[in-house]
Amino acid sequence: MPKVTIYTTPTCVYCKMAKAFFKENNVVYEEKDVSTDTKSQEEMITKSGQMGVPVIDIEDKIIVGFDRDGISKLLNIK
Repeated sequence: MPKVTIYTTPTCVYCKMAKAFFKENNVVYEEKDVSTDTKSQEEMITKSGQMGVPVIDIEDKIIVGFDRDGISKLLNIK
């Protein structure tokens, strides 16, 4: 399984959708809350150039937002 990191905030609806999708498909991921962790916030902005969440890092391939098709393709989920 590829290494998956999701940058989130507690109030983000799309973050919750992405995490639910991961759970449904048994995807193990690391979550980083950028609302309280400034180091993770800086890391996310450096990787994506974005301040919005979610930002999903799948083996150094960045997806901004909840792109079900893009995530499925990178994780080889049918």
